[in-house]
Amino acid sequence: MSSTQLSVVVPCYNEEEVILACHEALIDALSDEVSAFEIVFVNDGSKDATLEILRGLHEVDKRVKVVDLSRNFGHQIAVSAGLAHADGAAVAIIDADLQDPPELLLKMLEIRDSGYDIVYGVGRA
Repeated sequence: MSSTQLSVVVPCYNEEEVILACHEALIDALSDEVSAFEIVFVNDGSKDATLEILRGLHEVDKRVKVVDLSRNFGHQIAVSAGLAHADGAAVAIIDADLQDPPELLLKMLEIRDSGYDIVYGVGRA
């Protein structure tokens, strides 16, 4: 079994403007609370600098994995690819644009640890 406690899968399509902020927000939310985690960014055929930025993040932060799809396959296939490369005992899926606040991952882990297999977040209007 992997020693990785949490894998966060982040599908990416033309996300050059938000990738660094997403990475920083995940690191800020998880570093002090989760002993071992990884971030699995999946480049879904981006046409901008997303892939180059992700590769740069991997060079400076080995908790970052980069999965590069050969073309744009769509969100669900990107999620599936990320899940296939995730090593964590738990896996969370979030969007790169931070519409899902990374700090909620800790609360979701607490709920899971109280006896649930699946925890799903729903936004409020």
